[in-house]
Amino acid sequence: MSALPSAIEVLDIDPFTDENLADPYPMHERLREAGPVVYLERYRVWAMARHAEVYASLTDHDTFCSSRGAGLSDFHKEKPWRPPSLLLEADPPAHTVARGAMGRVISASTVRGFRETFRAEAEELADKLVALRRFDAITDLAERYPLKVFPDAVGLPEEGRENLLPYGALAFNAFGPHNHLLERALAGAAPVQRWIQDSCRRDALAPGGLGSKLWDAADRGEITHEQAPLLVRSLLSAGVDTTVHGIGNTIQALSANPDQWARLRENPALARFAFDEALRYESPVQTFFRTTTREAEVAGIGIPEGEKVLLFLGAANRDPRKWGPDADRLDITRKATGHVAFGMGIHQCVGQPIARLEAELVLTALAERAARLEPTAEPVPTLNNTLKGWSRVPLLTHPA
Repeated sequence: MSALPSAIEVLDIDPFTDENLADPYPMHERLREAGPVVYLERYRVWAMARHAEVYASLTDHDTFCSSRGAGLSDFHKEKPWRPPSLLLEADPPAHTVARGAMGRVISASTVRGFRETFRAEAEELADKLVALRRFDAITDLAERYPLKVFPDAVGLPEEGRENLLPYGALAFNAFGPHNHLLERALAGAAPVQRWIQDSCRRDALAPGGLGSKLWDAADRGEITHEQAPLLVRSLLSAGVDTTVHGIGNTIQALSANPDQWARLRENPALARFAFDEALRYESPVQTFFRTTTREAEVAGIGIPEGEKVLLFLGAANRDPRKWGPDADRLDITRKATGHVAFGMGIHQCVGQPIARLEAELVLTALAERAARLEPTAEPVPTLNNTLKGWSRVPLLTHPA
């Protein structure tokens, strides 16, 4: 690469330290204030943390491609650790075919069909948790609910579902550097990866589920039979952890802001807006990488072809240039439209309607039953190279 432009700020920041992963917000402010584009010397990558530039880059897939990897690794220079995702790590025209098939499987009518089953599970779980009085928002709710309703919807076998969270942690850690978090995730990965691979086979999936429908799409010639298990794998890697973290982050944020929980209690119809605001406020997916396909100019700064660019989604979602001076405050009545927690453009999360449905129903059920959610100890962060969330959020409920 030629010399860096004189206008760019070169920073010695490591976004993947334990400290920055646990509490990224001071780092985010430093990145945003340093300029619209900065250069991170440690990893030799360009970075953007302001909303306008992150949004524009996500929606310009011709210039900022995903097929060379949505992580730090450049697939033109390194062999991927697994066959690349047909959704996250592909560009048109291959991406268009795969996304079209997935979009038809996760159709609006399909998601509507899940509503009553998902609602019943949410209400049963909320009844149990409020009766217990003390529960953990992560292990007892944010993990338990999605790990029941979503695998059922996919048609996964009951046995082995405990592998879903370790696999998701591995997949999202692999987007970052080869640090101790990735090493730890890889240490026990072999049996987890075998179960995932086996569960993507046609004979492992219940008829009528989302997974089986992807195989049906292969039978119709919409995708190949080689692509079908990879798309089922995409459901399992992107459809669980992000939802678990999204729901967990929402409950934690609401319990830490009792005035916002009171607003939701007064009007449980705000549940889907509360989830959207919490996604903005504490984005489950904090970062994704892109690679330039040609020389790009961003805010007057030229980025050469073939360069890795780190997009800070979580920082963009708290950028006061977009959200105003109270960007760091949770407000469930805020119009959070335009946040990039689900990505943006052609790579925007195709499964988000299911995640939104899960969150809406479980938040509504809990808001109707719990007058207050009182933290009983400090929440414990969980560390991941890409995801922001909690491993423990102990709460005391006050029944309505």
